[in-house]
Amino acid sequence: MKVLLAIASLWLFMSAPPAVSPVRADLVDLELVLGVDISGSVDEEEAQLQRDGYVQALTNDKVIRAIQSGRHGRIAVTFFEWAGDHYRRTIADWAVIDGDKSAKAFAAEIAFAPIDTEIWTSISGAIGHGLDMFAFSPHTGRRRVLDISGDGPNNDGGPVTIARDAAVKAGIVINGLPIINGRVSRFGFPPMPHLDNYYRDCVIGGFGAFIVVANTYNDFARAIRRKLILEIAGQVPEQRPKVILASSGIHPPCDMGEIIRDSRESF
Repeated sequence: MKVLLAIASLWLFMSAPPAVSPVRADLVDLELVLGVDISGSVDEEEAQLQRDGYVQALTNDKVIRAIQSGRHGRIAVTFFEWAGDHYRRTIADWAVIDGDKSAKAFAAEIAFAPIDTEIWTSISGAIGHGLDMFAFSPHTGRRRVLDISGDGPNNDGGPVTIARDAAVKAGIVINGLPIINGRVSRFGFPPMPHLDNYYRDCVIGGFGAFIVVANTYNDFARAIRRKLILEIAGQVPEQRPKVILASSGIHPPCDMGEIIRDSRESF
């Protein structure tokens, strides 16, 4: 009798359908790292305009619909601010956005954090920090995008192209949001011209990488909303122009920021 029961149990086990693996709660359509420039060229008013732009964009109905239209209907996002190679500060740690409530909660972390401004501009350091943030992400995304916004070239830390190439090799797409700012910095220095082409040539990288230009700080909210929708949807075709709203034809070298820095220090 025991033998018959054992045989019956074995038959039931073998004929049972295979167990379905549980869906992992951390699967998302996109892991998005937002890196925002608060270097010496950014005063407190401009830093506030950047913050406000992200808050408005992240809670925008079109952005939320883009998030919910993905395969998993959610993205993971984190937000940090950067300046020289010495300074990176996480403002809002990794969180999942899947609708209006979670978007507003994440945006509130950005809105209510104290605003700081620092010196120097290390885009290379920001990219390296972005890589670290992906390494410690608790989520698994179908795509990984690092979003760098700023109003000046790299002038501190390692070469920007080396950092960019390392990120691309790791499977990260870097998109850019250069801010065309005609105002002098709080230290009295004029902005570098043709920043849009600098970002295109030296900062962005990876499959489908692109820039969206903010023509002033007041234009930032529109630009970041447009950019987030494109990034979340992942629908920038390969044949599409890499620059959206680029404004100039001259291409500064990728070490232009260091050249400008050295010329100022020589006086």
